[in-house]
This record gives sequence, structure tokens and C-alpha cells, in this order.
Amino acid sequence: MASLYPVIRAALGRLPPEAAHELTLRALELGLGDFLGGSARKPDSPLLAQRLWDLDFANPVGLAAGYDKDARVPDAMLGLGFGFVEVGTVTPRPQPGNPKPRVFRLERDQAVVNRMGFNSRGLDAVCDRLSRRVRSRIVGVNLGRNRDTKDAAGDYTEGIRRTARLADYLVINVSSPNTPGLRELQHRALLGSLLERLIEVRAETGSRPPLLVKIAPDLTPQERRDIAQVALETGIDGLIVSNTTVERPPDLVSRNAQEAGGLSGRPLFAPSTALLGEMYRLTQRRLPLIGVGGIASAEDAYAKIRAGASLVQLYTALIVAGPKLVGQIKSGLANLLERDGFGSIAEAVGTEPRAPVSEPNKPTPAAIPR
Repeated sequence: MASLYPVIRAALGRLPPEAAHELTLRALELGLGDFLGGSARKPDSPLLAQRLWDLDFANPVGLAAGYDKDARVPDAMLGLGFGFVEVGTVTPRPQPGNPKPRVFRLERDQAVVNRMGFNSRGLDAVCDRLSRRVRSRIVGVNLGRNRDTKDAAGDYTEGIRRTARLADYLVINVSSPNTPGLRELQHRALLGSLLERLIEVRAETGSRPPLLVKIAPDLTPQERRDIAQVALETGIDGLIVSNTTVERPPDLVSRNAQEAGGLSGRPLFAPSTALLGEMYRLTQRRLPLIGVGGIASAEDAYAKIRAGASLVQLYTALIVAGPKLVGQIKSGLANLLERDGFGSIAEAVGTEPRAPVSEPNKPTPAAIPR
């Protein structure tokens, strides 16, 4: 049924983006993943397997947060071939998010702008669904704070307490551009105190899912250094590089390119990959990194891995290519590893030569809008 996807995509493209996404989620809930473009899946190549955080990943290709905000279809997405799925961002209390329209397709740029604003049905809904699933494959939970909260640490604390026993890993989202004040939590002092508290809370739960932080691409060189140092000092388990950007490359041509919100997709690839490589060096290769931003092919995923990512995540490219993209990336990755003589994904991580990290206050490629 994979050949039907271009027709399905054309029909979905006539709907507003959120309506098309909701229709897709409902189809997945009904078990219609193959109809949407999935296909018979071959076993993953052993070259793609790795063990991180005491978790066994059959392959490094994951679904990024934002696709399944309320944990409606994690297992359906795993069934399409993903090695892991990240649900959320979920906030403690339900909230509607920003006014519509808030998602804009940039088809000529292979990109999307969104200003969703952490629309969420809240922890009650997500925890209920996760508690009813049979845990067999890796599902992470991306945690945020409510827009009107006065205590960000309290919101993240509640998220950890309620999901620590239900998730295979947790992500602290301090980098969405669509919640006022959220990105300020990336500043060194605030981030350090927040993470120290959250690590304590995780210990209090009696469970120890890996705790990661998702960072923004729109960071100064000094902010990157500060985040790397905080990550090493606090002992968090990894970083996700990176979220969407508020910057706009000058060569965007789509009609909605200047809409407010976070830009994702193809324009994000080069700068987010440069930032990934820089964070790999700044964290002294001591933290696993997840590379996100503009991946649309096996070559893109491989570039992230060689820049320093142990895992990668997709979202925007799925809108164009459909679920078949997952299998294409996995088979392509295995071929690229074999071509270059690597015996595993782990052997390839961080093997791309790179320039020295820039000094503070000097522009770097990662400052290019993504």
C-alpha cells in the first residue's frame, strides 16, 4: 500500500495542517498504518543495534516529540519501524495552546513553521495511556511546563514523579520558542539549579529513567559552553540537539516563511548538525546525544551520527515522504556503515573531522538560522 501515499498526502494537503494531522492520528489508532504508507518491514540490520542507558535500541531512528503529544499511538509508530518513540510535549495540566492557525507548511522549502504552544491534554491522559500499554519497545516522554505556571521547577517535578515508572527515558523541554519565558531556563544558573532538583526528584521515585535535556539552536557560543558544563556537572544522561528555531534563513521562498513560531525541516539541517558536533566536543564525548533537525534521508541521518549523535529523530520529513522513509533510512544507514567499514552505529559516532570549537563572541556555523 506504500504506493498509495502520494495520493493520500495530496488529499491531506488540501486540509489545514492540524486537521490533516488529526486524521492521520485517528487512522493510526484504528490500525491503518500500512494504508498510510507503511509496508512490510524487514528485520533491522544488526549493524544498527546498540545499547545506551541500559536500553537496547534495535535501530537509531526515532520519532521526535510533537507528533504524538498525548501518547495516542506510540506502539503504532513503533510498528512502522522506529527504534524508539518520544511522546509529548506533555504539560501537567491540560491546555489548548496558542490560537489557530498555528501550523504553516513551507512546501517549497521542505519545512514547517509552528507556534503550537504546548497544546496538551495533560499528564492524566498521557499517564493513563502509558499505564495501559504493554511495555516491550522504547518510549520516552517529553515534559514541559504550563504556560501560566509560576513555578517551572514544580511542573517538571510533577512530570517526573508521574512518568518515571512509565517511560523508558524522560526529556526536559526548555527550548520550545512558543511558550513565553521557557528558553530562559537554558541560562546557566537557572538550568543548573533546575536539573539538580529534577535529578533528586527522579531518585525519590525509586526509578531511574535516563534524563535528557532538549536544547535550542538559537544559542550564543557562550550559552553552548554553559549548557555543556552544566550537563557534565549535574550528571544528566544526554542532550537532544535541537529544537526548532526562531531564525529565518534569507533564502526561504515559501509564502508562510515569516510566520511567527519555530522553523523545522530542511533549513534546519546544516546549522543543527553543526551545533550537534560542537556539543559533542564541548561535552567531551561523555554524553550520548540525539540529533534532530532536517533529517530526510539515510545520508542526513549518517551525517548526524558522524557529527556525534548516537540516535536521531524525525518528524517534518514524514509529512512529505510518509512512513516508508523510516525503512529507507535504516537500510541506507546499514549500507553506509558497511561502505565505510564500520561494524556498528557506535563505531561511527563522532567520526567526522571538524574544525575547533569557536571562542566565545565569535560567530560559528551553528549560529546560522536553522
